[in-house]
Amino acid sequence: MNKKTNDTREKILTTAEQLIYQNGIHAMGMDLLVKTSGVARKSIYRHFANKEDVASAALCERDERWMEWFRTESDKGKTPQERILNMFSVLKSWFESDGFRGCAFINTAGEVGDPDDPVRQIAKMHKQKLLDYALELSGQLNNERPEILARQLLILLEGAITMAYVMGDSSAADNAQEMAKLMLEQTSPGN
Repeated sequence: MNKKTNDTREKILTTAEQLIYQNGIHAMGMDLLVKTSGVARKSIYRHFANKEDVASAALCERDERWMEWFRTESDKGKTPQERILNMFSVLKSWFESDGFRGCAFINTAGEVGDPDDPVRQIAKMHKQKLLDYALELSGQLNNERPEILARQLLILLEGAITMAYVMGDSSAADNAQEMAKLMLEQTSPGN
């Protein structure tokens, strides 16, 4: 692909991601994508077969970018415990950012009824990556049950995201972090 082709594809995906995050998949029609991106419909169809392909590609791009950001920021802690607790501080910074509208993957998965739909599969893949990261950190602790801790951390992360969005309460990250501290204390050796 040449640079112009890559630039056009990126423009389509960036615009689609913004529209999906703002309004949902069903509200992101091809007419709105053409109007908002400034890319001709014919050019969009040169890159993607249909709206579903655009949405799937945009969500995959968001997954890569979000996970890289989340891991990079969370990994600024020195110890596994600090990195685990830092996940909630990172979430809080996201909750307090302009334009926070919850989790794009939870939001879009909620729009699709079929569990085999590509959008639901992308959402599942994203949550699995988040679980895998929590498991990676939990496995670095001297802990006999890293899988259980990782799943509990995922529930705290997801609960904080949902509460921050639905209730408009960024302190949900602080509350989840406090619960994570208690869990870490209970799972540390000697307890």
